[in-house]
Amino acid sequence: MALVPYDGNYLPVFSKLHKSSAEFHFADHNVRLTQDWNQLGVAAVVWDAAVVMCMYLELGQVELTGKVAIELGAGTGLVGIVAALLGAKKVTITDREPALGFLAANVKENIPPDQLGAVEVSELTWGQGLERYPTGGFDIVLGADIVYLEDTFPSLLQTMEHLSSESSVVLLACKIRYERDTNFLSMLKQHFTVHEVHYDKERDIHIYKAVKLPARRDL
Repeated sequence: MALVPYDGNYLPVFSKLHKSSAEFHFADHNVRLTQDWNQLGVAAVVWDAAVVMCMYLELGQVELTGKVAIELGAGTGLVGIVAALLGAKKVTITDREPALGFLAANVKENIPPDQLGAVEVSELTWGQGLERYPTGGFDIVLGADIVYLEDTFPSLLQTMEHLSSESSVVLLACKIRYERDTNFLSMLKQHFTVHEVHYDKERDIHIYKAVKLPARRDL
């Protein structure tokens, strides 16, 4: 979501993020993603939350076959790409406009030609232009490491509410770094039932499943 270029003077622990590509094996496919930290910053590298989300999706705990999915703040597009490879009928992979060309190139590189028609790369700034997306039109809403900028929390929540219905599943993979992260979960629980469904201890990544609460009907 945040397209923030970073200086080249980084700690060695982050060196993998500065590599020009990252490779994975998911859904019986070798997935090779271009990374571009210098130009697009945090939006253009693969973070652990995305990897853990893909591992969770491979476990089959959430049915993807035949489903309509959307990824928010996709960055390199890893999660959306893997969702498509695992059988989602339609996947919309979104981020802000400056990242779209980069994102589309990763999709083209990793989605088989006969499946490309089922994957769409689309501009989405949270809370803006939501009328371009069908209300409650997605079975699965995916987000990996998108809970980190407090100023975006209201618009992110608004976007999740717009995209999901009471039968949709929202999956969020994230670290709980600061008090603001738990504050977002509290905000989320005002509109969704929320359960932690997976924890990767090695990477300190939590996955939360959220389902929209029924609309209030005043008597």
